Amino acid sequence: MAELHVELVAADRKVWSGEATIVVARTTSGDIGVMPGHQPLLGVLESGPVTIRTTDGGTAVAAVHGGFISFADNKLSILAEVAELADEIDVERAERALERAKSDADAVAERRADVRLRAATGTH
Repeated sequence: MAELHVELVAADRKVWSGEATIVVARTTSGDIGVMPGHQPLLGVLESGPVTIRTTDGGTAVAAVHGGFISFADNKLSILAEVAELADEIDVERAERALERAKSDADAVAERRADVRLRAATGTH
């Protein structure tokens, strides 16, 4: 089975590293799926869930906020301003943050809280 090496790194830490069969992320040009053998690319990430299908059949989902995605030689790098794995997200806290952002009419905070909730609950 063909695989690609994935590094998901936030400004403050390595979030996830391993082998995958496909990664789906949101860029300023739209959603993109990267599989082994993909053409080299460099893109700007939008806030959104990143889904990583691992070679063992599992799935890792992360909430990613800004950054870049780069692919060459079956190595995918996701360099995010902020990223957290779905299982690290406190759903109740994210729900409160979403409600607070809505009441404050803070579109950026609302988008960030929405992405975190979608990643954590699998509704991406």
